[in-house]
Amino acid sequence: MAKNLLIVESPAKAKTINKYLGKDFHVLASYGHVRDLVPKEGAVDPERHFAMNYEVIERNEKHVDAIAKAAKAADNLYLATDLDREGEAISWHIAEILRSRKLLDGKALHRVVFSEITPRAIKEAVAHPRALSMDLVNAQQARRALDYLVGFNLSPVLWRKVQRGLSAGRVQSPALRMIVEREEEIEAFKAREYWTIEADCAHPDQGFKARLTRLRGKKFEQFDLTNEADAQAAREALQRSAQGRLVVANVESKERKRRPSPPFTTSTLQQEAARKLGFSTSRTMKIAQGLYEGVALGDEGVVGLITYMRTDAVSLSAEAIQELREVIGKDFGARALPEQPHFYRNKSKNAQEAHEAIRPTAAAHRPRDIAHFLNDEQRKLYELIWKRAVASQMQHATLNTVSVDLDAGGESMFRASGTTVVDPGFLAVYEEGRDARNAEDEDEGRKLPKMAIGEAVPLAAIAADQHFTEPPPRYSEASLVKTLEEYGIGRPSTYASIIQVLLNREYVILDSRRFKPTDVGRAVAKFLSGHFSQYVDYDFTARLEDELDAVSRGEEDWVPLLEKFWKPFKATVDDKSESVDRSEATGARELGSDPQTGKPVQVRLGRYGPFAQIGTKDDEDKPRFASLRPGQSMHTITLAQALELFKLPRTLGKTEDGEDITVGVGRFGPFVKHGAMYASLKPDDDPYTIELPRALELVREKAELIANRTIKDFGNGIQVLNGRYGPYITDGNKNAKIPKDKEPRELTEAECAELLAAAPDRPKRGRFGKAATGKGKAGKASKSAASSDAAAAPARKAAAKKAAPRKSAAKKAPVKKAAARKLARKAAAS
Repeated sequence: MAKNLLIVESPAKAKTINKYLGKDFHVLASYGHVRDLVPKEGAVDPERHFAMNYEVIERNEKHVDAIAKAAKAADNLYLATDLDREGEAISWHIAEILRSRKLLDGKALHRVVFSEITPRAIKEAVAHPRALSMDLVNAQQARRALDYLVGFNLSPVLWRKVQRGLSAGRVQSPALRMIVEREEEIEAFKAREYWTIEADCAHPDQGFKARLTRLRGKKFEQFDLTNEADAQAAREALQRSAQGRLVVANVESKERKRRPSPPFTTSTLQQEAARKLGFSTSRTMKIAQGLYEGVALGDEGVVGLITYMRTDAVSLSAEAIQELREVIGKDFGARALPEQPHFYRNKSKNAQEAHEAIRPTAAAHRPRDIAHFLNDEQRKLYELIWKRAVASQMQHATLNTVSVDLDAGGESMFRASGTTVVDPGFLAVYEEGRDARNAEDEDEGRKLPKMAIGEAVPLAAIAADQHFTEPPPRYSEASLVKTLEEYGIGRPSTYASIIQVLLNREYVILDSRRFKPTDVGRAVAKFLSGHFSQYVDYDFTARLEDELDAVSRGEEDWVPLLEKFWKPFKATVDDKSESVDRSEATGARELGSDPQTGKPVQVRLGRYGPFAQIGTKDDEDKPRFASLRPGQSMHTITLAQALELFKLPRTLGKTEDGEDITVGVGRFGPFVKHGAMYASLKPDDDPYTIELPRALELVREKAELIANRTIKDFGNGIQVLNGRYGPYITDGNKNAKIPKDKEPRELTEAECAELLAAAPDRPKRGRFGKAATGKGKAGKASKSAASSDAAAAPARKAAAKKAAPRKSAAKKAPVKKAAARKLARKAAAS
């Protein structure tokens, strides 16, 4: 056994590094985090200076045991987890576990960090270890404690006031607020009409267009012409005064330089990959992780292709700059190389956590040379990173912009602009993407003919064009990440997980790659903004991030930070738990009155989503309910649209046997009903417009499906059936697969009974739709107990029937406990 044990986070990284360090080192992976807070109340105890109760994460127990076994035999322990505060905390947790098992006595403990996985970087890091940074560890502990305290205390308020199973998070909630506020801006937006006037100039050398900039001696503004009559009158007046030509009044030529963008940080990589490659933030980080951990490059072996991908630094090492300059000189010539390297400064005060920007570990690994070793997504992302890093050290681009003012007479003026590239510089390699194009972008690439002051340019036509102002766009992943970063909400390494939580909770959906809040998401955001405004306030969240950064730099203690946050937060939670009305919390709206009954019509948020309601629970008759249609929102639905929903169920007619055919919408979507049989509508069918012939067709299809479902029935409960995933055997309690070499129609009763006996028991379903089984050691014990019970079942069958009520009562508590544990984990994780 090697005397040096080195621990990294991922098995892929372990495999690569093991080859670099040789037989003196044993490299193991922790598989990410090894410990987390216990998922129950009291995991963070404010009464005991925020003492945190950790436990080993169940799925990683075997990896922790392997590390402990190897540590026992090793003389030196190297903790080489990632170089950010998250990685520092993982190293500390590993050390704490080993210390609690008395495995660190007399052993040297080293912390090693590296930003790239190359033989040089790894050997350098091992040769120069440091001690664990408790400042970084405490910053991560404080972050985890805050997230736990918010999630564990705020989520239950949402369960009671809005809907079961919801969660609130310290950073996800301000991000959700941002998306919801943008949606409200869009809904409140009123389009304004405006007109532009453009001249079509027929210059002998080259035609071009010019925009009206001055009208009757006054600067032409966007809303000077707001209707067709005025626009056409202005156009006709310009035509009369111009008399078929425009006279060049001024020619201005301006040369400007454009500097390249700095190499990628985490957030700028996420933004560009979203804009240019269409990758989600989580996809970008997953692909980048693979490039960082290493890719097999033929004879070179496994090579880490990029530096660490969680960083807010824009700086590059001297060695990296030298490598990039050599590649630029070879590939693009001396003209593309500036005399001095470009140096980029960081905006973030805490960027020293990660040493460098994201760059290729070897600039000589050109994308075209290694493309055949990469899959398509890896190739695209690596090329983006390589080009951005190379461009960052290239010569600036030189652009020339020519602007020509053209006199139309009557104190009116048009302007034409064009921008040409004099020297492309870095633009020969890379140009940063934009979320929206501006007027400068429109001019770029447009070339104007040479013109002199006093020259008359023939006028082909003057056109007046109608436009309407547009609402602000919904956030894309790129623009949301950019805005979060601008506000200082969260940190680049957390953006992918924030977005994923919002999507997983169904607080938002992606509509044409833009975030649209759901009714549940809006209810959560409005509730939190209305009653916990400080905790979804952008400035407050950003200040808290700055304080966590100060903890990581050793400038602030983490316990006072938590104390300052906790007391007012807990008081607000206690107050709102009692004082807030549920209807108000869910954003219920009264739309008006039902013309037929005069009863109020409302839209509300229920357990299964938004619904409309006619009447109240206090009425003599029960209220009527109807689910909203897909695409409808309780925040924008009108009274007329809500009343339409109550046209269901509809009776479409009768079958030949005199049975009614009706159509309605249930919990699982729209359906046609014939007697006791329900047939789901297809996606193209609309329950409000479907007619009898189509409904009968669906009923016939369902009847045929039922008729064909039974392949064989032995009359004693055992059946061979056609299922969603193919034929199977069932006795009502258990399902058994049919071996591939068996023909379902030829199975005998004895063969079916044998296959059922060997099949696993179907798990009991818990209250929240998950199997209510134990976990860990307790789970194993109950499993073996279940096995022995199954063997004795036939003898106790009759007794079990009598004892059924007591049995179900006895089982009720564990199911409830499992569900509670699951909800606790949800709250703690959010």
